[in-house]
Amino acid sequence: MLLTEPIARAIADGSVTVVFRRWPKPRVRTDGTFRTGVGVIRVTSIDDVAEITEADAAAAGAASAQAARADLRGDPADPIYRIGVEWAGPDHRIGLAADANLTQADVSAIADTLAGIDRRSRDGAWTDDALRLIRDHPAERAESLRGDLDLPAFKGRVRRLKELGLTRSLEVGYELSPRGAEYLRRAARTESPRPPS
Repeated sequence: MLLTEPIARAIADGSVTVVFRRWPKPRVRTDGTFRTGVGVIRVTSIDDVAEITEADAAAAGAASAQAARADLRGDPADPIYRIGVEWAGPDHRIGLAADANLTQADVSAIADTLAGIDRRSRDGAWTDDALRLIRDHPAERAESLRGDLDLPAFKGRVRRLKELGLTRSLEVGYELSPRGAEYLRRAARTESPRPPS
């Protein structure tokens, strides 16, 4: 479930405890978690509601029930879900992504992990190309970067790199994290020079 950064921060500080979504069916489950830019959010409840009350709107950080309803997206025929949320803790990837102090052992371990991902890919090696693509095109929409790959598959690849702390999501597009940029810089230095053409 996507949240704006202000809402995610408000959940983290406890000032927002519910969010509303209009969906054909629930897309989250109670006790499930998801990551945001400020940490991990846990779903504490999910209820199909006929109306948004003023109390619920205040819990969602909205100025009024009318404002909360106006913010809803989706088909008006779909039910409205009131989703209880709480901050579950920091996202380990944030600290990992910020850590650019890589030892040679770190560089080798990242390279081995990426090589394993490439070996298991049915489409051939892709990790190095994806890192360089994101490095060279920060903050570009995924639709512009995906090439011939379908969008969910491309986003899935970027998530794999994010799990390793190598990329970060932006409001639009992605960028290399400090860790990813340092890894790519160090890895480039160990590549065999190409023979002159």
